[in-house]
Amino acid sequence: MTSTHPSTLTPPAATFADEAEIAALVENLGRFERGEIDADTWRAYRVARGVYGQRQDGIHMLRIKLPQGSVTAVQLRALADTATRYSRGFGHLTTRQNFQLHFVRPGDVGPAVRRLAEAGITTSGAGGNTVRNVVSCPFGGISPDEVFDTTAYAEAFTRHFLRHPLGDALPRKFKVAFEGCSEDHVPIAIQDLGFRARVRSVDGKVVRGFAVSVAGGTSTLCTSASPLLDFLPAGEILALGEAVVRVFHAHGDRVNRQRNRLKFLVRALGFDRFRALVLEELESIREDGVPSLPFSPEQPPETWAPREPLPALPVPSRPDPGWEGFQATNVQPQRQAGYSSVVVSLPLGDVTAAQLEALADLSEAFGGGGVRFTSGGHILVRWVADDNLRTLFNALTSVGLGRDGAGSAADVVACPGAEVCRLAVTQTRTVARLVEGEVRTALGPLALQAELPVHVSGCPNGCSQHHLAAIGLQGSARKLGGRAVPQYSILVGGHPDGSEARFGVPVGKVPSRRIPEAVTRLVSLYLAERRAGEPAGAFFARATDRAREAVASFEDLRLEDATAEDFVEPGSAEEFLVDVKTGECAA
Repeated sequence: MTSTHPSTLTPPAATFADEAEIAALVENLGRFERGEIDADTWRAYRVARGVYGQRQDGIHMLRIKLPQGSVTAVQLRALADTATRYSRGFGHLTTRQNFQLHFVRPGDVGPAVRRLAEAGITTSGAGGNTVRNVVSCPFGGISPDEVFDTTAYAEAFTRHFLRHPLGDALPRKFKVAFEGCSEDHVPIAIQDLGFRARVRSVDGKVVRGFAVSVAGGTSTLCTSASPLLDFLPAGEILALGEAVVRVFHAHGDRVNRQRNRLKFLVRALGFDRFRALVLEELESIREDGVPSLPFSPEQPPETWAPREPLPALPVPSRPDPGWEGFQATNVQPQRQAGYSSVVVSLPLGDVTAAQLEALADLSEAFGGGGVRFTSGGHILVRWVADDNLRTLFNALTSVGLGRDGAGSAADVVACPGAEVCRLAVTQTRTVARLVEGEVRTALGPLALQAELPVHVSGCPNGCSQHHLAAIGLQGSARKLGGRAVPQYSILVGGHPDGSEARFGVPVGKVPSRRIPEAVTRLVSLYLAERRAGEPAGAFFARATDRAREAVASFEDLRLEDATAEDFVEPGSAEEFLVDVKTGECAA
């Protein structure tokens, strides 16, 4: 199925991997096993290279860094092979456009990382106190409302700070995003450093640049990023990144792990003082010579486009079951006439090795040999000729990837939860799957065609970004008669709002087994009472009291009314126990 269609696709970019770093990782694992370095030293070293400890002792999660979510067919096959040989045959997309493999044994870490390196993939900076994966709008280069494509700028930023001496030794993790569209797909307002594409006229010429914001974040003390600069010339993004990283490195809290993100530093210094320090560093960098981009700031490498449409493939004469629903929710026209992007919705963000192999073949046959991972658990196949959409849909359906309802309440974003995560309180995956099923069964097509983000996290850290969802679920527990009941705090009304973030407001705490019905009740409320064109997040932000009323009947639980199911998580046969371990995010 591989395409030989000519294109303007440039040769593969230089690798992100580094053999010396891989050798050092393997050597340090050996030193740890021989007792030459202690557990804390080994943990800090491996976590910065994407190797995390799981809830299960002696087993690792491997976080794989995929800058800007750009993944070639060759890399999809490498992910598939690694998942098959060293994990459990499938992996998980994250909200930072990363890919995670679980249940990796220590002895398989080195071979897994080396297999990924063959395809130019690295795990460096995927975890720990580093400049993390730089995310970028997955619609770059094809969006109808784009100011300009930010992909090349984001990649240049990635390469500059990959293995950077300061960027690998920060007080805490540092998250960066680039957005070129009027709609925020990343989202910018919860990042430590955010770049939003802007243009302005200078001496009669249109000049590219970015509006810059800083110190956003969720989890503890949800904070919307503050505007730092209205317009930064595009050629100075690396200099500005250097300035902010230097200030964070020099002044960040390295003692209190719960208060050492950039947002806490800005709060401690005061924004005006922080901004003055950054501008002082920026001026010093300008005097010494601004780090240059590897291309002209006004003429970056263009996103790949075919020279001519791919030949139309035969379309079956019979009706394609599900095609119309899929077309309505998962197909988006590009700004280039005759082409569309196709959103592949992954249940719970999971994808099997066989599906990755299939996507590699399909991307070559229909989309030019690559895909983009999004922040919402989707894989975007771009540059699909409109004449080939139904054929692609049928091919996706044949490998279990033809699910409709992308972005709806039946397309839940979930973190991996307590199945593997050391910090999670609850098992998120089963609850998310039950929510999806309940919405589809009880509400049908109307709900599937309404964009309504539902995000589930197993703890307050919010790896699913549940604080920013229209409906956010946060795992927790309550005591009832001396026993633990699994439950979820329900937050509503979260959404990006222009350059700001609106965070969800708590409206109730509902036992886990009642969550699917409670979420369906909230979805029904939105469908019945929304204003014309009103987004779900904005609706719930103004209808918080109505949402609280909607879930109230699911919240109360008296001991005399409790059943055995209330003390067991959905999908489990054992009584629920809170078992939270020490996390490694700040190792």
